[in-house]
Amino acid sequence: MHTSLLDTLLAGHIATVTILPGGAVRADDPPDGAILAGAFNPLHVGHEGLAAAAAHTGLPVAFELAVVNADKGALARAEIDRRAAQFVGRHTLVLSRAPLFVQKAALFPGRAFVLGYDTATRLVAPRYYGGEAGMLAALATLRQAGCRFLVAGRLAEGRFATLADLTLPAGYAAMFTAIPETRFREDISSTELRARGG
Repeated sequence: MHTSLLDTLLAGHIATVTILPGGAVRADDPPDGAILAGAFNPLHVGHEGLAAAAAHTGLPVAFELAVVNADKGALARAEIDRRAAQFVGRHTLVLSRAPLFVQKAALFPGRAFVLGYDTATRLVAPRYYGGEAGMLAALATLRQAGCRFLVAGRLAEGRFATLADLTLPAGYAAMFTAIPETRFREDISSTELRARGG
């Protein structure tokens, strides 16, 4: 990776660094299309299958890694390099300093974000915003930015949960579209893979 660009991103002087599959790197020029955000620790077949399923909507999909965690601060340089290396020759990766979707909306207005049921659940859970008013304000910001969400199902507590199982706040359902189980289902998680050492 281009070291000086990463340093500039970590210092907050630029908003994004895009790394193309062939290794080309560019600043503040994210690709068009949908965004699949994650920690990618590790990148696995579930992430790639989800991106492929979302691409059936006709949108190209880029992966996005926030180099700053909402709770833990910035990732170590070596860790950023390790996670980014997984995408070389395979997928476009965008690095940002935007761990929250309201922050991502400012960087990627008008975009579709691709996510799993578990992330969608957190997106509409008031406890992550200090209450319902905060959650509704965040969704209003996302809607104003023209963002929407493509949501895949996820095995949760022994059953496959989908967008239909999610209680969406009144007036916001149009921002969410389900990715059908027939298009994507992969019962795997990064946590499980790390536990298995794979």
